[in-house]
Amino acid sequence: MSVVLRAAGALDAGAVGGILSEFIDETAWMPRLHSRAQDISFAGDMIARGWVQVAITRSGVAGFLARDQAEVHALYVARAARRCGVGAALLTAAQAHARMLRLWTFQANVGAQAFYAAHGFREVQRSDGSRNDEGLPDIELTWEREAA
Repeated sequence: MSVVLRAAGALDAGAVGGILSEFIDETAWMPRLHSRAQDISFAGDMIARGWVQVAITRSGVAGFLARDQAEVHALYVARAARRCGVGAALLTAAQAHARMLRLWTFQANVGAQAFYAAHGFREVQRSDGSRNDEGLPDIELTWEREAA
């Protein structure tokens, strides 16, 4: 699958919010805390801050990564584009522009844990979920560029 990465623009908010909503809708353990319209608004806010890079395929926006400096706030790929290199392209690009990255993923998201481990992330700590809106136990992961 051919993937082109670019900075997200305001008109990408619907697609980005839709990808986020799709994940929430299809993930049994993930509570829906916000409406789909709020997901789009949240996407628009992240885009306005300059945090979002989108992956474009022939089908349009296939995934996104939201990052503020070293903090990765979100990495989601549309269902139809999963396991096709979209997430890897987004994460590899972020790693190319950072010395260190940090993120949280839910303990229930074993697929994400395996994905991040394959990209060099290591577990730093676990929490009981009291620090996130969903109230779900999570894991902090970090990646650091190896010294040359």
